[in-house]
Amino acid sequence: MPLKVAALYQFAALPDFRELREPLRALAAGLRIKGSVLLAHEGINGTVAGSDEGIDAFVRELQHGELFGGRLDNLELKFSAAAEMPFGRLKVRLKKEIVTLGDVTVDPTRQVGTYVEPSDWNDLIAAPDTLVIDTRNAFEVAMGTFEGAVDPGIKSFGQFKDFAAEKLDPARHKKIAMFCTGGIRCEKASAYLLARGFAEVYHLKGGILRYLEGIPESESRWRGACFVFDDRVALGHGLREHKMDGGSDG
Repeated sequence: MPLKVAALYQFAALPDFRELREPLRALAAGLRIKGSVLLAHEGINGTVAGSDEGIDAFVRELQHGELFGGRLDNLELKFSAAAEMPFGRLKVRLKKEIVTLGDVTVDPTRQVGTYVEPSDWNDLIAAPDTLVIDTRNAFEVAMGTFEGAVDPGIKSFGQFKDFAAEKLDPARHKKIAMFCTGGIRCEKASAYLLARGFAEVYHLKGGILRYLEGIPESESRWRGACFVFDDRVALGHGLREHKMDGGSDG
């Protein structure tokens, strides 16, 4: 039986995130779930895998259970499948940020770019006045990206600030569209640019994974494969596991 994989995140105030670690770890372990979950004062971010029943029970507890008390009512979720368990163990870690930009003043719960549904993304990035930016690391971009997207050439997301300072100008770049794997890096990046005077900042809702899940390959402007941080390495259209010889498993 294939395993169910859930990629999830939400920016939400979790001042008690340290106290949440062990109950969350115990919940996941009891459901025989493996993967990685990050907790910080600003929210939750993770990718976990298990049986259909286990993952569904885990997600229900996050969204509706007593552990988070309704604070994860807008959880961004993407589901995919894995032929084998893509994680070696379960890790629940405490962090300063659930995605590390290195600027604690950036708060996506206060200010964030305009979300763009996958169905509207092609038209946005095809517009001649749109600057399309891939906010992921260079090795991820090399594996696959959208047609015409700018590669910032960064080794870690924390370097995005330097790229923005050196290459982006609010006076010249009036309309920016950004994307990343699941959407979380763009939440931070869009909030960062808006705080620095950029007028129109858009980002792909649910990230590349949501796009590959919902947009037919015949209509897609995506080229290559999408790197994921687990043993599957990369996914293609339909969120199918991608063979690294350049094909997919169908």
